[in-house]
Amino acid sequence: MIIENSGIKGLKSDLAHLDGASSKLGFVRWQWEYYRATYDLKLEDKANKADYYLRFNTRAVEGKLESPYAILVLEDAYIGRSTFPHGLDYQSPVPDQILKLANQKLAELKKQLSE
Repeated sequence: MIIENSGIKGLKSDLAHLDGASSKLGFVRWQWEYYRATYDLKLEDKANKADYYLRFNTRAVEGKLESPYAILVLEDAYIGRSTFPHGLDYQSPVPDQILKLANQKLAELKKQLSE
């Protein structure tokens, strides 16, 4: 599920600032290569015993990800339910409390990157 109107799409940041701001919020840069990276945040729904991952992708518009000075542009944020043994289901419904928390994290990220 793509999270519309998150406010992060199109934001630009250097890699070092993005890594610092996102890690403070609990995001981890998992997949990356020279020109793109994916950041994930695990959200636990303890009531339903399910895990969801809030994810956003980035693309390098200046430099490569091996440099902390590389400039990245953020793309859409999306959320999916974790499936066993690995993978994400983007079609399953997301509980309101998880979606609310995801939107809060994205708003905090936008604020961090806009400063």
